Amino acid sequence: QVQLVESGGGLVQAGGSLRLSCAASGRSFRGYSMGWFRQGPGKEREFVAAIKWSGLNTYYDYADSVKGRFIISRDNPKNAMYLQMNSLEPEDTAVYYCAARKTMLVTRDPHEYDYWGQGTQVTVSS
Repeated sequence: QVQLVESGGGLVQAGGSLRLSCAASGRSFRGYSMGWFRQGPGKEREFVAAIKWSGLNTYYDYADSVKGRFIISRDNPKNAMYLQMNSLEPEDTAVYYCAARKTMLVTRDPHEYDYWGQGTQVTVSS
């Protein structure tokens, strides 16, 4: 049974930082691309960041709204992925989800991901 479990969400003031973690279990995600998405109140789920690791190179993709503030990373031996979020803004308030895709091709389309976590709430106060 493949499982993705997010942690690290919480309440933070604007300008603060949080680090989200995604623990994967059930199989190795070494050959998978992985991503972070978020869904704010009354909004559709949106792409935040994605990462793939080919063994030699790592490829990153970020939404324009988080570029320069968020950093995505993964630890393949630990089957884990992280999202370091800095300079947080109230507009970043959302439930954050990690996702995995059974291919090394990175995509921003949430419908193309095969596995999802349950989400972790991030609330940024002004």
